[in-house]
Amino acid sequence: MHAFDLVIFQFINGLAGKFKIFDLFGIFLANYLGYFLIFLAVLLILTRKNWQQRFYFFSLTTLSIILARGIITEIIRFFYSRPRPFSILQIEPLISHSAGNSFPSGHMTFYFALAFAVFFIHKRWGWRLIGAAFIIGLARIFVGIHWPLDIIVGAIIGIISVLIIKKLLPLPSLQKIKNP
Repeated sequence: MHAFDLVIFQFINGLAGKFKIFDLFGIFLANYLGYFLIFLAVLLILTRKNWQQRFYFFSLTTLSIILARGIITEIIRFFYSRPRPFSILQIEPLISHSAGNSFPSGHMTFYFALAFAVFFIHKRWGWRLIGAAFIIGLARIFVGIHWPLDIIVGAIIGIISVLIIKKLLPLPSLQKIKNP
């Protein structure tokens, strides 16, 4: 554990347990805000003008998520095990979670890959989803299940995965699709 992680974790998680409504809001953000991100991403993909655009953006989003969450995150977790904050600090997290590996955050790799892919579909909504993904990350620290570096590295993996897939996706004529 790094000093940075401990200081930032204690600051954010230290806000938990003070007000029940604040705790419930943090739990909602950590557990359920992501479903809205998925819904918005699907909606934005389905509203593209033609099937080629829909297929390209569906492929970009799906392959980026698979690379980030399903491949890179799992490889890192296989070689590097990092306990969750509640396991080390003997705190009670606000949500039930297994004590398994926390690094990098699988939620962040997933939601940042999703949000950054949406950025290439629609910039304005992409920024909003990136902001929402960031809020999910803060909420997961708040509820006591992730360290700050879990969140930061997860976000970086998600973003890099989109850039890799965007570079490799063999539809060069569709990569120049303009935003509506």
